[in-house]
Amino acid sequence: MANILIVDDIFVNRLLLKEITKPLNATCFEAENGKQAIELLQKEKIDVVFMDIEMPVMNGLETTKYIREKFPSPIRYTPIIALTAHNPANFFDDFKDVGFDYLLTKPYSIEKIKEAISKVTPRLSN
Repeated sequence: MANILIVDDIFVNRLLLKEITKPLNATCFEAENGKQAIELLQKEKIDVVFMDIEMPVMNGLETTKYIREKFPSPIRYTPIIALTAHNPANFFDDFKDVGFDYLLTKPYSIEKIKEAISKVTPRLSN
């Protein structure tokens, strides 16, 4: 069974991602901002993170950079899927050094989410 961390300040977005990932029989953890995400990563074994970019307290860019630079291995290598409404053509040019493994643009679809998970953690999509 997989553990998925959904980090988004909007409740409806977290709920949607939880519903879409239900067929994976995953345990979903939720965080409203990057600070909460960091706290959860310190306590739980997480297999993949869905990370919104625009959030209060600590945004997705700051949080991902923190995870990649400050956490020990293997936690620092946890796959992180960026969630954004930004234009994907520009996004990775601007933020490729932050450490995201994949980019998922809003609006979400079941197909997009399954593809993202299979790209970063193939064992979860089987």
